[in-house]
Amino acid sequence: MAKKIFIITGEYSGDIHASGVVRELKKIYPDVIIEGVGESSLEKEGVKLFLNHEKMGEVGLTLKNIINHFSMGLNIVNYLKNVFKPDLVLLVDYGAFNLQISKALKKEGFKIFYFIPPQIWASRKYRIKTIKKNVDKVLTIFPFEKEFYDKEGVNSEFVGHPIVSELPVCDNRELFFKKHNLDLNKKLISIFPGSRIFEIKFMLKIFVEAAKIIEKARNDVQIVFSHAKSLKDDAFSVDYKTIKNENHELLAYSDMLILTSGTVALEAAMYEKPMLIAYRGPLLFYIIYLIVRNIKKACLVNIITKSDYVDEFLMFDANSKNIANCAMEILNNPSKQKHIIEGCKKTKELLTSRHCVEVVANIIKNELNKG
Repeated sequence: MAKKIFIITGEYSGDIHASGVVRELKKIYPDVIIEGVGESSLEKEGVKLFLNHEKMGEVGLTLKNIINHFSMGLNIVNYLKNVFKPDLVLLVDYGAFNLQISKALKKEGFKIFYFIPPQIWASRKYRIKTIKKNVDKVLTIFPFEKEFYDKEGVNSEFVGHPIVSELPVCDNRELFFKKHNLDLNKKLISIFPGSRIFEIKFMLKIFVEAAKIIEKARNDVQIVFSHAKSLKDDAFSVDYKTIKNENHELLAYSDMLILTSGTVALEAAMYEKPMLIAYRGPLLFYIIYLIVRNIKKACLVNIITKSDYVDEFLMFDANSKNIANCAMEILNNPSKQKHIIEGCKKTKELLTSRHCVEVVANIIKNELNKG
């Protein structure tokens, strides 16, 4: 009898990462049956979707969202228990939802693997209790994560980071500049204001003001804003050239990057680009973050290398003056650029030893073969 897998993702990136696992898994286990919660990337790999991300992607502690997520979780558990009956459930990222549903799934006796687990090494370490109790195997994407789980007695394996194999090669800067009417004789500064609406709300105005300061000080630069694919076309508007759906090209071809803190910094590191990161959110959330955090670094380059390569501007430090001054310092100082790029290279060395989704697929296949 063919083995069954159910995958639960909650947002765009998780859908992308999970689809790579499915693609590799079907190469080595062609008769496996896979259903799940996801979007177009999983669907393109032949996964039958039980739910899409339309409601999964809603954020905020509103009564409506809480009820929707509870209802979705209940529907998923009932479907798996009474209809699909999978041999393995693969949770992918989306910690707030997936950790909660893991409790109900484990009570029903399902085998649960977690790929891209919540970053409890950074904050809310207490969540380790839920993982230890309900997850059979954690597939970590950072080498230091495995060390963390080993100390806690959790079955885990470092599989590598999925973006290493997902990032496209970008090797035609001249064509890209021509396409978007950019000046090859001017330095390109790209600003990434975030991939979520609440990030745009808090960071966009600050980044626009920083851009104005930089432009006033230098006439040899051009500034472009990246519009994340996950955002609607009308999510924001600025008096600068805005490019959508070409984030990787912007990362690869820019001379300097100003980033909202997140995975984008890791992508920038893969392209070995000088950068700075900034992040600001609601004051209450920041206070809670200070209470529950386990580490003081925010940029993944700094966290992975356990060093300070990339400047970080968080909360009140994330103002337009600080960001603009740092950006100009990077542009003016080749040794500072070299220092940041050195951090990028070290990050790549630590993450590129494994083909992540292929490793995950083989681990799952080996587990299914035990039954």
